[in-house]
Amino acid sequence: MADLTQDPKASLEGAPVIDFDKFKPSRSLIASRKRKDLIMTVLIALAFVVACIPLISVLLTTLINGIKRLNLNFLSYNMTGVVGGNPTPSGGYGGVLHAIIGTLEITFGSMVISIPIGLMCAVYLVEYAHGGKLAQTITLLVDVMSGIPSIVAGLFAFSMFTIILGPGSVNGFAGSVALSLLMLPTVVKSSEEMLKIVPGDLREASYALGVTKQRTITKIVLRTALPGIVSGCILAIARVIGETAPLLMTAGYIASTNVNLFDGKMTTLPVYVYQEYSKLSANCPANATAACVPTIPMERSWAAALVLILIVLILNGIGRLVAKVFAVKAER
Repeated sequence: MADLTQDPKASLEGAPVIDFDKFKPSRSLIASRKRKDLIMTVLIALAFVVACIPLISVLLTTLINGIKRLNLNFLSYNMTGVVGGNPTPSGGYGGVLHAIIGTLEITFGSMVISIPIGLMCAVYLVEYAHGGKLAQTITLLVDVMSGIPSIVAGLFAFSMFTIILGPGSVNGFAGSVALSLLMLPTVVKSSEEMLKIVPGDLREASYALGVTKQRTITKIVLRTALPGIVSGCILAIARVIGETAPLLMTAGYIASTNVNLFDGKMTTLPVYVYQEYSKLSANCPANATAACVPTIPMERSWAAALVLILIVLILNGIGRLVAKVFAVKAER
């Protein structure tokens, strides 16, 4: 038992008073805690700096090398009529317009496929399944899908469209199907975790008011978890928007602009970067003018990589804005 001492100034009843001074940490213990706190703070700060070095290095390298060729002409034209390192009649050296359109359309197609399916799967696992055998099977399959190499997803989509539409069926929608397979596990896992952290009291309060389960899920649970769900979808988009291998197999490469997602080849920014990088340099004849730029393929690849990073940043900003607008406001 604790050593209780009688305080001479205690109450008249003579109740024992605990001497809390005995529990005060000593100066040496306080100094030791401060040293440990300082050491851990320094270590965490150093870990943060080390983690930021690769990110900052990649961003700076892409910015320095890509800003040289990034201009309005580069964003407004495709690669039609580009020969070697010679300029085109428009005054530029080829552009990335067709790749931007292809990236946005194919990524949007994959979002339309994977986000509704992934969200409904997460709702089933959290709100209906409650750890049953089917839920365990779905969780296992989702975990397996998260480790599938991207080239396997591309091969699956290519084979499926070849069986359905015949050999040589290369189009943007096939690329969307391939990317949706890669997006789906991220959407399911992130949405599931966000739905799990919604307080159960909100559900019980809704049921107590006579609200149906379906309306409780759509109006309360999903609305409360919306910011986290949007963040998970953004992560899924960032996961697939830079894929090259599955799109080489399914969407192909074309120098002109194709806006039809369901017919013909489409070029995306990652594939465009790969194609330009594989050229390394452009041919310039011996009697070529100074306007011929032999290093133009590398310059175009860096500029396209910078455009891809900017698109990801813009999509992140839009996602944050949507989450902020539709998030539940706390009453004060």
